[in-house]
Amino acid sequence: MKYLSLSLVCLLAVPSFAGDKPPVEVQKLAQSEKMWDGTPLPAYPSGQPEITVIKITIPPRSTLAWHKHPSINAGYLLAGTLTVISEDGRQLALKPGDALIELVDKYHCGRNDGDAPAEIVVFYAGKPGVPLSVAR
Repeated sequence: MKYLSLSLVCLLAVPSFAGDKPPVEVQKLAQSEKMWDGTPLPAYPSGQPEITVIKITIPPRSTLAWHKHPSINAGYLLAGTLTVISEDGRQLALKPGDALIELVDKYHCGRNDGDAPAEIVVFYAGKPGVPLSVAR
């Protein structure tokens, strides 16, 4: 009972402090069971998971080599512009603040047609020893 009453006092005191600061905002950037081209995501692999987060900077007026990702991944474009192109010719144009659920086991490339570097943070849900990307 002593713990319950102390917890109640703490909970009642929090709003007076919280009112002095702006509220925490939560914005869902992406959520899907499908990749950006509309096909379903594959199942997660069994075994020990490994999460990797990287930041990629793509110079202005440049194109990445064709590649594919063996693991599920998602990206968030911080700056610049980026066009992702699938092997079948589909394109997805990204601007700062856009998120994407990337293609898995499908060759694609990224192209920065802008005059500024494109910066994207990518989150990979893979397994130890599995590469993040595989070149064509």
